[in-house]
Amino acid sequence: MTNRRNERFMHLVRHVHGLLENDDMQHQRTSQNQLGNLIKNNKNYTFLSDDMNSIHGEWTKYVHGKHDHTIIFYCHGGGYMSGSTLYARSITTKLAKHTLHDVFSFDYRLAPEHPYPCAIEDAFLAWNYILSKGYTPENIIVAGDSAGGNLALVLTLLLTERHMELPKCLVLFSPWTDMTSSGNSYHTKAELDPVLNTDYISKAIQYYLGNTNPSIPYVSPLFADFGSFPPVYIQVGENEILLDDSVMLHKHLLASNVYTKLELFQGMWHVFQMTPIPYAEDAIRKVNEFLSQLPK
Repeated sequence: MTNRRNERFMHLVRHVHGLLENDDMQHQRTSQNQLGNLIKNNKNYTFLSDDMNSIHGEWTKYVHGKHDHTIIFYCHGGGYMSGSTLYARSITTKLAKHTLHDVFSFDYRLAPEHPYPCAIEDAFLAWNYILSKGYTPENIIVAGDSAGGNLALVLTLLLTERHMELPKCLVLFSPWTDMTSSGNSYHTKAELDPVLNTDYISKAIQYYLGNTNPSIPYVSPLFADFGSFPPVYIQVGENEILLDDSVMLHKHLLASNVYTKLELFQGMWHVFQMTPIPYAEDAIRKVNEFLSQLPK
């Protein structure tokens, strides 16, 4: 790819993720929803609303899916500032297609209007709602990208501390695990990452945390006790500033004797799985491979 074509493609990647230089948060959220809404006319999928009190939920179903008792419980990303079930469709559709499982996502409250711990409260409410629908934890795959990966980890941590049944496994795409930003990749990958930068991360932390300590496990699950965690599968791009968030998480999980697998994707960026490229489809196929290899 020529430098000019590569520059245009990276501009598209930034646009898809809504991280162009735009301080208008509401405009960014609206733009992301418009992108996600483009998928609604794809005849391969159905999108069904399933609301719970004040929280909007959505099912993504592949027409050739199994529609059985195993589902994916999806936490969308967006730095806890943006993102939605609409925005997540670029991944939930791929997951539904390649795993053949129905995918449930939900709109948790966003910062700065609703800072920590609002998103966690909403995720826990959504989890209990799904259980009330008759799904059992052993048949629920919890997944998430970026801040949604953070939320997936924190939700599982909350379940362990409340001595509740845990999900079948976790599937994480470029999870944001450390709000203390201790990883070297925040600096070594700064020139390579076309999606994230340290200014964006700082803004997200400020909006979401306020005066909350960034090192507590419910904010930075990297520092959690993973002793009783279910299997965890992690995908991360080699060219993203959150690379070490995934690498360090993987090391801590291994040290806690958790069944885990980390896959690094050469030349890829933050949550590249959202992008309409063949490599993204290949990555989601690897999710299904991981699920098929889980210990019985």
